[in-house]
Amino acid sequence: MPVITSIDDLKRLHKRRTPKMFYDYCESGSWTEQTFRDNESDFDKIRLRQRIAVDMTNRTTASTLIGQDVTMPLALAPVGLTGMQRADGEIKAARAAEKFGVPFTLSTMSICSIEDVAEHTEKPFWFQLYVMRDEEYVDNIIERAKRAGCSALVLTLDLQILGQRHKDLKNGLTAPPKMTPPVIADLATKWRWGIEMLQTKRRSFGNIVGHAKGVDNMNSLSSWTAEQFDPRLDWDTVRKLKEKWGGKLILKGILDVEDAKMAAEVGADAIIVSNHGGRQLDGALSSIRMLPSIVRAVGDKVEIHLDSGIRSGQDMLKALAMGAKGVMIGRAYIHGLGAMGEEGVTKALEVIHRELDITMALCGRRDVNTFDRDMVLVPEDFEGRWA
Repeated sequence: MPVITSIDDLKRLHKRRTPKMFYDYCESGSWTEQTFRDNESDFDKIRLRQRIAVDMTNRTTASTLIGQDVTMPLALAPVGLTGMQRADGEIKAARAAEKFGVPFTLSTMSICSIEDVAEHTEKPFWFQLYVMRDEEYVDNIIERAKRAGCSALVLTLDLQILGQRHKDLKNGLTAPPKMTPPVIADLATKWRWGIEMLQTKRRSFGNIVGHAKGVDNMNSLSSWTAEQFDPRLDWDTVRKLKEKWGGKLILKGILDVEDAKMAAEVGADAIIVSNHGGRQLDGALSSIRMLPSIVRAVGDKVEIHLDSGIRSGQDMLKALAMGAKGVMIGRAYIHGLGAMGEEGVTKALEVIHRELDITMALCGRRDVNTFDRDMVLVPEDFEGRWA
């Protein structure tokens, strides 16, 4: 096994072992990718306060997220096409998260279905919903998530209209991949990926094919998904979906104070400060820049999580110190999955957990639940003065 010391180590292996179109799907943003880059680079602007002569024994990273006990306050974010990064990818990631003691979130656009993941795990997982025009489909998938025992619904609000990602268009992204000459040439160098994929029956969108009306093959799937993201989604729809779900509701895609206030008003159990990993509105501010103002506005009314840009335990510590109750990782665990399967997801979690534990000790803290702004040094103009 290669020596893995950082998420970047897993990222390099991921690129080497996974077909180009699926690696690029993970490691890309929309348009110029400015927001995609800022999500990471803005963490670098924040510095840590080193503290000494503090008893560092008996440290703990244990906490809770929406009332659920966790090994550390982190969840695996919903990522579409995860089962194309590695055969049965969602099942492998969910099992790794379960064993580690953190929540896994299954995407509507997953390759493995809700039922597949429930069958191969023992504890409840979270389910992420995209609101589609087909209301019957939405009602049915909510019921399926209930039957599977999902413990929270993560409602994504920032994908009413799909942002353009140039790499996906140039690569001709599909699931499963179409056998064009460039794809065939690429797959010839990824033979381990191909052998694993041939051994699974799960190669298309498991939550859609056979569940959406009239969708039973790739052609009907493509036309259905192109039409289905619902641009009419509004706060009244959110209220109705909350009532239909009846359980813990997390709203994802909050990047503005006014939207955060509305999310608290409709009764969300948690919000996720997120710009969809820089994959939607290019030119938007990074999640970490927007976090402080959202915490000031609604931090006493709703649990706040942060997504987009977390690549290390130090990034995680900075987000928690600036007011987040928890964080989500997407690309970080996908790099692990693409590199080494379930073992790679576990390795990604171990890397981040170790970095968090050591960093908090060097910052003079031994309990993740005591983190506050006193741990970090933030530039005076970090949030920016915008006219």
